[in-house]
Amino acid sequence: MKILLINPPRSPENNILRFAPEKAKPFIHRKLIGPPLGLLTIAAAVKDHDVTVFDIKGEYDLVPDTPPLENLVESLIERLHPDLVGVTVITSEFDYSIAIFRTVKKCNPAILTVAGGLHATLCPDDFTDISVDIVIPGQCPHVFREVVKVWEKKSDWNAVPGIILNTSAGLKKTKGNPPLWDGAGNDYLMPDRSHLVRWIDTYKVGNSPYPSTYVFTSLGCPYKCTFCSIWTQFKGKYYQRTVESLITELKSIDEYPVVRFADANTVVDEHFMLELFRRIGEEGINKTFIMDIRADIAAHRPDIIEKLAKGGLKVVICGFESFRDEELKKYHKHSPAHDNRVAVKVFQENGIMVRGNYVVPVDYNHDDFKALADYASQNKVVYAGYTILTPMPGTLYHREVKEKITDYDYRKYNFFNAVMRTTLPHDEFHASVAALWLIRQGTDVI
Repeated sequence: MKILLINPPRSPENNILRFAPEKAKPFIHRKLIGPPLGLLTIAAAVKDHDVTVFDIKGEYDLVPDTPPLENLVESLIERLHPDLVGVTVITSEFDYSIAIFRTVKKCNPAILTVAGGLHATLCPDDFTDISVDIVIPGQCPHVFREVVKVWEKKSDWNAVPGIILNTSAGLKKTKGNPPLWDGAGNDYLMPDRSHLVRWIDTYKVGNSPYPSTYVFTSLGCPYKCTFCSIWTQFKGKYYQRTVESLITELKSIDEYPVVRFADANTVVDEHFMLELFRRIGEEGINKTFIMDIRADIAAHRPDIIEKLAKGGLKVVICGFESFRDEELKKYHKHSPAHDNRVAVKVFQENGIMVRGNYVVPVDYNHDDFKALADYASQNKVVYAGYTILTPMPGTLYHREVKEKITDYDYRKYNFFNAVMRTTLPHDEFHASVAALWLIRQGTDVI
């Protein structure tokens, strides 16, 4: 069977950039860079078939004058003649995913279309468009494999528990629950990065001359921040990979000198992380590592940060979120603002460049922006990010404020657009957020 797996294009909606002062524009994200790790796992689950992974983000980065989405998908269908097309979906790319499915069906209605990913997990009821045949929520490599088997044999879909069928009578879930899938343990599937050779040169972060790849050391998150969808996706559970499986993977990716650990928080099990980096040193693995590390971990365990730095940790993404303890408590962050200051000092003492991220509530006024600017100026980091507190579907925050949402355009749900009424005029609010991006030490962007 021929299977085409597609990573859709990123949303271009960015009001922070649109209303930014000219001096700030070079620092503001225009795109998120990284290979589609989830699709590579799905591809590994059906490797006995003829599988093509196509990264549309990478294609537009590689060839900026690539034809529009509909023409690009049409050419893929004409060239590959797939029996099944699967698309991974996040909220801001939902509309583009539906556009892909519609084009697929226009080319050949007989092709089976399957939606998966974060949005399919948290908001499966959104996939009512007739171009979508099946929705697979959750961690689904094993479920996708069963879908392929049933489609190949043209047998009964009810043989696959827990999938959602888009029928003429609406969305219908098949009976039962899929078997448990230990994606970080015994069921871990090594991603086949050879699918991405075409786009490898586009996976470069900032001014780095070397491509980077994602490697996850864990799934889920034990913390429960109100604005985050990662822990809700995994229902609050946390799964740690084994040291040896990570060592095996790291030794297999010589073509990627830079590795971004794609975890919600990389340092949760402190003993595990110390053992991993001991083995990295023992095996002579020489890479530049990028991690997400909480401020409270760095503030209270500087000894761990020192050891990770010696093992290749060069960049840390740290969610400061706010400079006010009352806001942090409201977000369920459980890390006081004081830890942010201490963490910056710890990282800098160990030669680690910090990407400090703040989220800005829509009710900020001029005084709030000045207070945040003063705080950030006193705690400058090499990279700084200031995004908008956004009620992402499936999060606690969305449930808290859903009656206040005024903009339901999913393309804007990428933290760069206010989707609720702002205290300041709309344009002025976004310009004020944008101006904060100038408060930094470095001139690079990640």
